[in-house]
Amino acid sequence: MTVPDISRLTLGSRKPEYALQLPEDIEDDTDRYMKKLKQYALSLPYTIEPYAKMLQMLDFILLRITQCVEAKDYEPGLVQWDSMLSYWSTLKYPIPKEKRILLTKLYFEICVTPGMSTQVIAICAEGLSNLTRSKKKLSVEDMRLPWKPFYDVLRKDLFLTRRQFEYSQLSWYMGHIADTVRRFFHPAATNEMLATFVPGINGTNLDSILTSQYYLLTFLPLTHPQTYLPMLTRLWESINSYMFDERMLEFLSTLTEMHVDPTISDPAKVESIPDDERSEGEDRPCWGRDDLSASPKWSGLYKDVGIFTEHEWNFIMCKCLASMEILLKDAGSLTTGPSADTSSSFEIGRLPKAAWRIPSLARIIVYSMAQDGISSPASSAPTPMYTPITSGVCTPQAPQDSVGDYVTGFFHRWNPTQKTYLAGSKALDSLARLVASTEHFFHPTNSGSWTSDLTAFLKYLVYEFNKRWHEEQQEDCKTPPNRRLTREMRRELVKSIRTVVLLAMFSQDSTTVSNVQSCLKSMSTMEPNLIFQPIVERAIPSLEALVETQRTLSVIKALSAIAPAIHSREIYYSGAKHLITILQPLIPGIDLNDPTKTMCTTAFLSEVSQYVMFHDVTSLENDVGDIDVPDASGITIREDSGDTNDVNELSPAEEDALLRDTTGSFAIWIASFIRRVIQLLENLPDEGANGTAGGASEGEVSGALEARRTLTWRLVVQLVDAVTGACSQICVHLSNSLFDLVLNMIFDYATTNVRSNAVRAIHQLVECVANANPEKTLAKFFPFCEASIRAEIEHGASSVRTTSSSTPLPSDATLHWSLAILRGTVYNDGKVLLKYKERFLSLLRLLRDKTFSKRGFSWSAKLLSSALITLTHTYPTENKFVNPDVWDDPDFQRKHYLHWGKLYKPEDITWHVPNEEEINFALQIFSELVEPCLEKLNQLLSAEIRDAVWRNDFCRYLCFVRQAFSGIPTLYKEYISPEVRRAMFDTSDILDEIPEMIASVDSLNSGFCLTDPTDERYQYITALKRQFGEFLHQASLALRDQWEENTVDAVQMLISSIRVYLLEYGDSRDGYYVNAEQYSSEISVARYYAGQKVWPRSVLVRRARLYHTTRLHWNSIERARGPLEDCLLDDVVEWCMWHYPTVRQSSQALLESLTSVYDGLRVRALPKLYEALQPGTEDDRMKGALWTLNIAAVGRFAISGIMKSFLEWITTDTTLLEPTLATQFIITLLGCHHNEKPSIQNCVASVADNTASRLLEPCHLVFQVENAALADANQKLNECVGQGLLEDPIVAKARAKRVERVSRIDSATNETISAVLKVASDADTHWRYAIAATRALRSLIRSDLPIARDHLQFFLEKLYDSNPSMRYYAQRAVMKALRYIKLRTYCPDPASLALTNPSTPLKVELPVNDCKAGTQEIFDAYFAGKPVTPSEHLSPQSLYFDDMLEGWLACRKTRTAYRPPHRLAPTFQWEHESKDAIACVREMALNVDFWTKVSGYYAEETQESVVVQDHISCVKSMFQLLGSEICDVMKPKVEELLADPDKNKQRAAAELLAGVLNGSKHWSLEEQERVWDWAKPLVYKTLNQTMKTENVGIWSTFLDYMFHRKDPRRVIPLVNHVMDLLGRIDLNGQSAIDSVKVLSLFRAFYTGMGWKFVPWTDTILERLWPEVYSEHDDVRAYVAELLSVCGGIKWDPRPSSPDVETFVKECRTLPLDHDIMGIRGTYHTQRVAELVENLKKWREERLPGVRAFQSTYDRVGVTVCRWLYQSLHDTEAMSAFDYILPLLPEIFRFTEISDNEELARRASVLLFRMCGVIPPRPLISPLLDAIFAAIQNSPSWKVRLKALPTLQVLYFRQLPLINEEKVVEILDVLCKCLDDDVVEVREMAGTLSPRRSVLNLRDRFVKLASKSRLPNRESLEYNPSLRQRHAAIIGICALVDSFPYTIEKWMPELLTTVMLEHAHDPIPISTTIHRCASNFRKTHQDTWHEDSRRFTEDELAALSTLLTGSSYCEC
Repeated sequence: MTVPDISRLTLGSRKPEYALQLPEDIEDDTDRYMKKLKQYALSLPYTIEPYAKMLQMLDFILLRITQCVEAKDYEPGLVQWDSMLSYWSTLKYPIPKEKRILLTKLYFEICVTPGMSTQVIAICAEGLSNLTRSKKKLSVEDMRLPWKPFYDVLRKDLFLTRRQFEYSQLSWYMGHIADTVRRFFHPAATNEMLATFVPGINGTNLDSILTSQYYLLTFLPLTHPQTYLPMLTRLWESINSYMFDERMLEFLSTLTEMHVDPTISDPAKVESIPDDERSEGEDRPCWGRDDLSASPKWSGLYKDVGIFTEHEWNFIMCKCLASMEILLKDAGSLTTGPSADTSSSFEIGRLPKAAWRIPSLARIIVYSMAQDGISSPASSAPTPMYTPITSGVCTPQAPQDSVGDYVTGFFHRWNPTQKTYLAGSKALDSLARLVASTEHFFHPTNSGSWTSDLTAFLKYLVYEFNKRWHEEQQEDCKTPPNRRLTREMRRELVKSIRTVVLLAMFSQDSTTVSNVQSCLKSMSTMEPNLIFQPIVERAIPSLEALVETQRTLSVIKALSAIAPAIHSREIYYSGAKHLITILQPLIPGIDLNDPTKTMCTTAFLSEVSQYVMFHDVTSLENDVGDIDVPDASGITIREDSGDTNDVNELSPAEEDALLRDTTGSFAIWIASFIRRVIQLLENLPDEGANGTAGGASEGEVSGALEARRTLTWRLVVQLVDAVTGACSQICVHLSNSLFDLVLNMIFDYATTNVRSNAVRAIHQLVECVANANPEKTLAKFFPFCEASIRAEIEHGASSVRTTSSSTPLPSDATLHWSLAILRGTVYNDGKVLLKYKERFLSLLRLLRDKTFSKRGFSWSAKLLSSALITLTHTYPTENKFVNPDVWDDPDFQRKHYLHWGKLYKPEDITWHVPNEEEINFALQIFSELVEPCLEKLNQLLSAEIRDAVWRNDFCRYLCFVRQAFSGIPTLYKEYISPEVRRAMFDTSDILDEIPEMIASVDSLNSGFCLTDPTDERYQYITALKRQFGEFLHQASLALRDQWEENTVDAVQMLISSIRVYLLEYGDSRDGYYVNAEQYSSEISVARYYAGQKVWPRSVLVRRARLYHTTRLHWNSIERARGPLEDCLLDDVVEWCMWHYPTVRQSSQALLESLTSVYDGLRVRALPKLYEALQPGTEDDRMKGALWTLNIAAVGRFAISGIMKSFLEWITTDTTLLEPTLATQFIITLLGCHHNEKPSIQNCVASVADNTASRLLEPCHLVFQVENAALADANQKLNECVGQGLLEDPIVAKARAKRVERVSRIDSATNETISAVLKVASDADTHWRYAIAATRALRSLIRSDLPIARDHLQFFLEKLYDSNPSMRYYAQRAVMKALRYIKLRTYCPDPASLALTNPSTPLKVELPVNDCKAGTQEIFDAYFAGKPVTPSEHLSPQSLYFDDMLEGWLACRKTRTAYRPPHRLAPTFQWEHESKDAIACVREMALNVDFWTKVSGYYAEETQESVVVQDHISCVKSMFQLLGSEICDVMKPKVEELLADPDKNKQRAAAELLAGVLNGSKHWSLEEQERVWDWAKPLVYKTLNQTMKTENVGIWSTFLDYMFHRKDPRRVIPLVNHVMDLLGRIDLNGQSAIDSVKVLSLFRAFYTGMGWKFVPWTDTILERLWPEVYSEHDDVRAYVAELLSVCGGIKWDPRPSSPDVETFVKECRTLPLDHDIMGIRGTYHTQRVAELVENLKKWREERLPGVRAFQSTYDRVGVTVCRWLYQSLHDTEAMSAFDYILPLLPEIFRFTEISDNEELARRASVLLFRMCGVIPPRPLISPLLDAIFAAIQNSPSWKVRLKALPTLQVLYFRQLPLINEEKVVEILDVLCKCLDDDVVEVREMAGTLSPRRSVLNLRDRFVKLASKSRLPNRESLEYNPSLRQRHAAIIGICALVDSFPYTIEKWMPELLTTVMLEHAHDPIPISTTIHRCASNFRKTHQDTWHEDSRRFTEDELAALSTLLTGSSYCEC
């Protein structure tokens, strides 16, 4: 071809250096967001488009969106134009506020439009999230949105009916969107929201509680919570639910963070916000607010602690402690909440999950911190843990009374003083107590599942603190100064958590370690002087001593975490001097045998090296003593004071001098580091044939080689990448002298060694130095590489022809080595390469012509590609930590250590922009190297002989051409001609869409070299690439017909070349997604705190690179698809079905990539794939087609695409016509049963499984819905951006196309159903295919159109198919079809049908005047049991109330009820359109044979012991549809089955009977009476006489189904019969079987009724209470359950008036002790009192020995434990404490019973489970008093021994709620227990060690020990004296054990004096001391290097004697 004269070509206006000029509208705009855009613009080396131009593009996109909405072209029109808006947003141009508001409203209305597809809702939800994410861009002052549309959709969609099994993600999206836009709900809507949501709360139904809570916490405006927050907390205190807690904590965390700004909640703001967005029916009720503050100056929501009262705060801290899920030896005391949650339904899981509670708790605590208390004196303790209590006690005297009285004497004189708090903050003080109480659980030896939660809590705690701290440093911070964090708080926080963080640092759990790292990083930026030294003191010895691997890894990770304190002078001025000390022992961390350690080491090196300059300044003469510290840019040098680990603080000048001296060691360290890297490279495993790790030869048996064999090559690659990554970062920051040192070392190694195992590694190593200084590197290496390559080729290297991967020949090693080095040298700056262009060209020619082996020519081609990408790409050339001008400044180089860790705001970045000479050189390469290769390839293609030489030439020439084109993705800019664009529109994957609605983009400036199509160079390179593409197509045609195996290598090379031709463009070599991931990763590493504005320069370079690749990606979104591209795409599809698997796999991978770039590919490919699935196709080709369809992008498109007419496809040439997508996909796949080969059928199954979920039910209701609000929002946006046309022709055209598309879909759906029915009905169809067809047919049942007769008949016939899976799917299909008939009949409009909101003719709304009286009237009607009779007067006696939930707490204005049906007339008149389907059902159901077959399969032998709900629902659906006309057909079959006692027959009878009775619900009253008259005798007889024990479960679930969500008057015969059975049965008969039968049936009654069971509770308990001591254990179990259930059902809130306004107000105004929620257990009070009295008598009458369990005492005891246990695991668990408290003494007695293991075990479990539930506030002290009484007054030591652990668990679980007085009493009780006669009790008391009054207790215990004299053993005083001394020693040991990981000031004396003195005393004293010493040794061994400093030399010697018996202490 004609080659332009490159020497005379110019690049137009291109200059050698780029000149950047900003558009004026970006340069001059002062808007905040335009300034951000300007920063991005300045970071690029080319000019970006003006804002005005981009706004035009935005307006065009928005115009298209409005046109799509107007035409109701949601899919695909709106979907693709929304994607264009998303792409536009990535360009960082701001959207004007007006358009942002209008677009947000439009998306909002789209989301709430009934019938909208979930895909469109998901897209709009994401758009809403993006548009409203910034609180500064939009606020409620700018825009309001209505709340009710979301609620209406969510309320209808959330809970499913029994016949509804298909559901979508609509509820999740509605919840997600509501949470996203809730800040735009007007605060004035709060009252109506409360009036709507609160009545839905029913404490007896967990689902109602959780859903109402979700509505409240998702919809209520957050800005003004003062009206409803007390109500929420009161409700929270009364609910025992883990799920409730989690959502509540998330909500409170959001409130807490928001309301540090008091102005947000100002009531005056409510009036100032326009209330202009109200949906239909939305009201603004006005409630009284006289109790709320009305001061003219609003001061915020601040209360005792943040926005909480003290009680609320203590409650939250209890939840915080429970959230850590710390497991004690307490029989699972934390399981009560999760156990209660098991009663919730699965629909609750359809809502968005609450955020994890751990971050929520951390946020609550941090944002509640303020100076709200008196500050306690600064603590010098390593971990402050409590506020000391003053005792007012003088010097202790010797004991005169008991030991307990003596020790606790000062407690009795304790008077509460004014309380002080850590740093003056109550929240911080609570946190310190919490950390102290959980300190022991951080240690690795005591770790568990809780440790990750604990450390995560600390991680989020310091993260949130750092975030708030820096927010409050901003000028615009609105937190009042007196509420802000202080330095003292920050310091005390770090001190509080430092010890536990250092303990957890050595955990072996990766999650824990990750949490600790994050925590340490934040702490090191907060208080580095408290963190840095302890870490270094642990790290250096560990690294130097080569201790165990885990400890080494831990300290390296910890060093990485505190890296900011090491490298940043601004964070910690003293840390930098330790850098070289840390770096030196890290060298051995680079270890091939320990990849994990190597990764950690290199991560630390990479982190540190990007902030420092490696330069020796010790030789410079300039004195730096008077150097000023540079100003910080972002993080300031803090004025530290107080406690520090440095013995002597140095001045900045002294620190600088020390640091300056350490720089002299850089050279030695750098040399050691490079040698270590080289050593690692030398020991890499040998490469195998495929580039993977090679194994040892037969004779190699050395351990080192065997170890290397175990390394996978992937791990080796990761390891080498990590090492070279660190090396690269270090090389970039080397001074010139040190760089020369490194360059020479690498050069010396590279030129004197050849390692075949390190070829790739040496390439990366050379890249490191080339990246830092390409000029020096190339000058150093090029001559050597050139000479070496030429010499090797001259001597025959790479002369053996190969085309496949193989083990490299030893003779080729030097050539490969030199090629790798040379490729590494051309890594960075293309301008440097120009100096060697002639020599480089000559070398490339030689390599092209003389390299014949696969590795030789592939590496040569990669060299060519690297050179071209270096020459033609735009990329940053450096990423030093300071700007280049600063780096080169001599003054900086003398003082560089002052700038370490410097952070930047966005500044200039140096880029490589290809200049004229570089472009010309690249074109010269193509002219002289690539074009001749292409010519030779064309000649090879026409050759007749294709032997091994031909294949080798083909592969190597094609490899050169392929790599050449892969190196120029940005050399020229592609343009799509109008002709090609039109052709693309006509063959797009977007079917049935007008061209105007198919989105396309205009290209943007993005650094392409050649952009002018008239430029000769542009024409040359584009023509050459087209020649390349034409060759690829011809080669595909030529090679496709060759079936020899030896052509596979050539085909693989061809496929790779096609990939390059079709995909290598724009960001393909510098990927947008890769850069985005790297940027995110670098940001996370560099971030010190949330909201950080300044970053390391390397992050800014990465951000600029990401923005550049974003613009490249924009230009790569749409690729031209002309005739040549179509041919190549067809070739790829054919290769996907070739006969060699390896080729198919690579081709399918390529096809998957192509689908995301080339629109129209899938439409083009599908006919060929379907053709390959027809009978007669070869197996390999068919298999290839199936696996291609299994590609997600292909198969899902085929199954979910818009369907066209199936007839068009089968009657026309399939190679020319577009496929029919879902239609022919299903038919074709179902036709694959002709090939029975197992591998083929496995492929078919895989495709079917992956695509079945994408076959969705067609529904076009949304096109029939008219949404006026949507039309209005769309019109406003259109007026803002459009042309204001009255009738837009594009809209009309799009509307017409949409109507046509809908019609085609309907036609195709019908044709699909017919075709699939044919397949499914064919007797020859395999059963698997028949089931698949049935599933497809079920999916195609539509809600918007009636089902066809043959469609429904197929399902009815399959109800008695022999295959159970077929019956299952058919049964559900029948339920779905008949349910849709009902919905279509009674939904008045399309919107109601879309929302499944039918208007049942019997449904009425009963006005509510008096909620409580009305509710009681309904209950009275229930209990009366009189049939409901029709009446014009609406009353409880004339209406049914099926869903009785409202009225428990409050009522709405009306209550939903149902009239009874007419006496004679039918209730339903079914839709006329479904008459054929109904006739079909009638015809089948009137056939006796039909019911015989169906019931036969229902009665098959199965493992089911309960009724199957699907069976009942199916029968119910048919009887509901047809009425009583089919009863006579069914009755004989039911009677026959009931007469058979077989379990399975009984189950079938129950299912049929339940279906009939439930289906008769809306029959005329006369018909209902007839069916009940027939059913009653059958049911009565079965339940009374014929029901066997094995059938109890069947008939119990039958009753449960009958009672579910029904007014009991609908099933009066069943209710009366169950009550009659219970009344007549003798529950104490000889056999318990009859009793259990009746009680099981009765249980179904009260569980099915729920709250509706209230009228029967008193009567039932009166009947069953005497059975509490029944002879039968099973009966007592039912009684226990009934007691619990009745207590829950009778839970009754107590507002003065049951209306929402009163309830909300009284929650604000009534005192805390007022039980407004009625949670106190009062219903069983009289019964409990009776038990308390009787148990005393029964205890005296208790039988001895083996008959003890038969005693009344034991029987009642077990029943009571069961009852209370179940109550504690229910929602209203708090009410159980009112019953437990009076019974507690007896419960403790139960635990000591030795002859009834069950009773003792149940009592023990009950006591511990009780501790996990938060008691009502007034009962906390009485509960403790009861436990104290058991400890102090019980004569049994076993009771005391059981009560002490109970006290311990209760204290730990409820610590924040226990006041100081009770804590003192606990200490008093424990100290008195030290004088107990029983050793076990004394020792148990010693394990409970609250950290209170430590110094007073110490003095008392020491005095007691010193005064205790032991007489002779024969003396009567010996035992009392021994017990006295033992008590003192136990007390001393308890004090030592209470501080397991710190050394308090008083501790050395106790250990080395008192304890050592008594170490050899008699047992048990010596045993106690030795056990304490052992614990001390274990808990302090990790920190002994630090703890030992608190002992003197003499004390250390004494301690050694105590611990080991020797005179040397080594702990």
